[in-house]
Amino acid sequence: MDATPTDGLLSGALVWLRRDLRVDDHAALHHALKTARRVWCTFVFDRAILDPLPRVDRRVEFLRDSLAVLDAELRALAESHGVAGAASVGLICRHGAAADELPALAAQLGVQAVYASHDDDPYALTRDAQVRGRLADLGISLHTLKDHVVFERSEILTASGTPYGVFTPYKNSWLRALAAGQDALQGTGPLAPYAVAPRAGALAPLPAQAQGLSTGVPSLAELGFQPTNLHTLRLPAGCVGAQDLLADFLDERIDHYHDTRNFPAVKGPSYLSTHLRFGTVSVRQLAREAWARVQAGSAGAEVWLSELIWRDFYHQVLHHHPRVVTQAFKPEYDRIRWETGKTADALFAAWCEGRTGYPLVDAAMHQLNDTGYMHNRLRMVVASFLTKDLGLDWRRGEAYFAEKLNDFDLAANNGGWQWAASSGCDAQPYFRIFNPVSQSEKFDPQGRFIRRYLPALAGLPDAALHAPWQARPVDLAGAGIVLGRDYPTPIVQHDLARLRTLERYAVVKQPA
Repeated sequence: MDATPTDGLLSGALVWLRRDLRVDDHAALHHALKTARRVWCTFVFDRAILDPLPRVDRRVEFLRDSLAVLDAELRALAESHGVAGAASVGLICRHGAAADELPALAAQLGVQAVYASHDDDPYALTRDAQVRGRLADLGISLHTLKDHVVFERSEILTASGTPYGVFTPYKNSWLRALAAGQDALQGTGPLAPYAVAPRAGALAPLPAQAQGLSTGVPSLAELGFQPTNLHTLRLPAGCVGAQDLLADFLDERIDHYHDTRNFPAVKGPSYLSTHLRFGTVSVRQLAREAWARVQAGSAGAEVWLSELIWRDFYHQVLHHHPRVVTQAFKPEYDRIRWETGKTADALFAAWCEGRTGYPLVDAAMHQLNDTGYMHNRLRMVVASFLTKDLGLDWRRGEAYFAEKLNDFDLAANNGGWQWAASSGCDAQPYFRIFNPVSQSEKFDPQGRFIRRYLPALAGLPDAALHAPWQARPVDLAGAGIVLGRDYPTPIVQHDLARLRTLERYAVVKQPA
């Protein structure tokens, strides 16, 4: 292994990309370029994550496409800085067990250090510990840095030094910490970007002795996956796609976000959640944009910034309370006896397939199944319906979302489901039970969203669309609908289900 040069820089470093698939404002890449004379970048298609997935998975296709963009960006950056052999600068991809592939690659390249971003998912922590140990055996250090959130782990604590369990005081502390540390004029503080371009001359081509290595991204087929409908959806991949979506949101919608965000038929959200999940956009950049507009008085930006803070909140919950992955944050909620057996399985299947007989719920599930996306308001509605109308364990719904969502993130998904089930941090009270009909009337009053995903109901008048079983026979006939044939009758009666839920949840008030 090369000795450290006299200029104090390492001879070589490897950047292990995971949830940070971009070039700009990148903590690990910034520090690697700052400390090493030659820097390579790698992504490991980890079989432990990929092998259990269905062979048709939009996330894998989005990931692969985003890596292809990143590979090209690295090469272009090297070329623009006059790197000799820039044509062979790019992403080194491996396909296997990360704990095997990463140390082997680091040894083959002869680096002294590996840089990566933090990942607090339980599997990732175990994997990183294994990699750290194997690298140490080779005399190579692993440096991990914060990148995926603005404030992480124990950076925001109560006055007594404990983690927050309620969002609003956490948010207030988060905002105070941001305001105290942020200096927009000096470009310093929690939102300051990690510059990459000034040191991009250290991006290195593959060394001549690197037998069997090449840059570039494998095809879906080479990874064992098949194409999806991703390219027909409005979800451009990579850092370029993220910046296009962000520009559109900042130009047209952010200042009205507080008014439009709850209406699924309206183009209100940023649609950046998948990009945040894979790190094709920097959360610091998003928070900088929101913070600047908040200072200028934008109510929409203030609400959107709160959504980014919720994201940080759920990540610190997962860090401090990893048991929430399988257990209720509030232990007394694990006393609840959820419905089980064949009837429960049939109800769950109806929910998954969008045939509950409640149009807003069914349309939302069709949106999820067809696109891998679900509007945030609808996530709350369908989660409440599963747990409090059907009496099914929130973990079943959480697992289904984990399988289907393009933007699946363990911390946020778990936090959202526990919020809906009233078992989590700062959750809605258990007696607050969304009425799927009133939610439909309030947030899709003209039925534009329902008609898009349930075309069989399109001919109904607006007033009849939210509860077809209450529609006049003449309206059903005019729309060519026979309930039970063209659209299901409700699988539960909401009022009765609400009473059963109140009885079911009564156990949380009993002493342990």
